[in-house]
Amino acid sequence: MTVEPLLQDLISKFNDKVDKDEKLRKEIEGMDKRVLIDLESEKYSFHMHDQKINDFREGSMENPDITLISDPETIAGIIEGKVKPMKAFALRKVRVKGDIEDILRLRKLF
Repeated sequence: MTVEPLLQDLISKFNDKVDKDEKLRKEIEGMDKRVLIDLESEKYSFHMHDQKINDFREGSMENPDITLISDPETIAGIIEGKVKPMKAFALRKVRVKGDIEDILRLRKLF
C-alpha cells in the first residue's frame, strides 16, 4: 500500500483551500519550511513556501525543518478520517520532530 496518491490529493485540497481562505493564508504567511514524511517503507518530502505546498516528491531530503514519522496505515487512516490525529499522536503512532509553532501551523494540512 502506498499513500502517495492520498498525500497528493491532500496537498491539492490544501492548496485549493489556501486560495479560498484568507484567514488560512494569513496564518501561514511567511512560512518557509521543508517537510519530510518518513513512513519507514515510504518517504516523501515537500517545501511549503509562498503560502503553498510545492515540490512534493517521493524520497527523503536533507535537513528538513519538520519530520513526521509514522507508518503508511496510520497516515492513510488519518487522511481518510478513520484515525484521529491527536489519538495517533498520543499512542505514539505518529511522532513529529521540529519547532512546535511550525508543527501547530502545519496541522491545517490534516
